[in-house]
Formats: sequence, structure tokens, C-alpha cells
Amino acid sequence: MPTLATYIAFLGNAEEAFAHYHDVFGGDLQVMKYGDFPPMEGMPFEPDPNSAAHIQLDLPGGRICGADAVPGEDYAVRDTIYSMLYTFETVDEAKDRIQKLVDAGGTVQMPFEPAPWGGHYGQVFDKFGIMWSFDVPDEDA
Repeated sequence: MPTLATYIAFLGNAEEAFAHYHDVFGGDLQVMKYGDFPPMEGMPFEPDPNSAAHIQLDLPGGRICGADAVPGEDYAVRDTIYSMLYTFETVDEAKDRIQKLVDAGGTVQMPFEPAPWGGHYGQVFDKFGIMWSFDVPDEDA
């Protein structure tokens, strides 16, 4: 069966970010560093053996993946052009995750409140600059 996952390139702190996401959301975390692989012929760069080559966090309802960015790349991580949309069944579940992100240094972008289309919606930037959108559908829908 095909699957779709979000992949995020971090500026050298992917392992820290994913450990944080594992703490906030739970799930199954797998970390692979460049040093875990045999030498790779033809790599366009010399990877740091301690850098994250691939990280995968399987969550209830989805998967996020990532790695440390290729040396020399400079990405704008914090932006509002994208977000990680996580839909929960209850308002309390979403509020709990939002509070964990905020308590760890995140900032509220949009308060989690009743949405004009029904249910609840809000946005938080985590301490790594990733925007998380939280949605709880209207219980009457």
C-alpha cells in the first residue's frame, strides 16, 4: 500500500528535534546516522558519521521523517508556507500536545479555538521553527 510521509531537513539538529517529537507525540522512533552505513562511493559530500542520515517517527495516524541537511545547504526552516497538520479526536488531546510544544520553547501562532468551519483549530511553532497545525473536527459532524 502506498504511504505518504513528510520529510524535514534540519540544520544539524535533526536527532534532537525528533527526540523532542517522540517525547511530545509518542510513537516509534528510528535513527540512522551516516556512521551506521558502510562507505558510500560517489557521495557528493563527506558526511559526518554522527550526522543523522535518516530519522523516522511512526505516529498514530502518520509518519514524519527527516535528516540533517547536506553540508553547505542553508534552509529557512521557520515559515508559514507549510505546517504539519495533526488531527486529533478530542480537544483535550490537541491541547495537551500544544502545551507540550509551548512548554518546551514553542510559540503560539494562532490560538487553538473553535473554528468558523466547526471543530477547533490552532497553530504552534515548535522550538525548531516547524509550524504544527492542530485540528479537531466538530463532534456533531
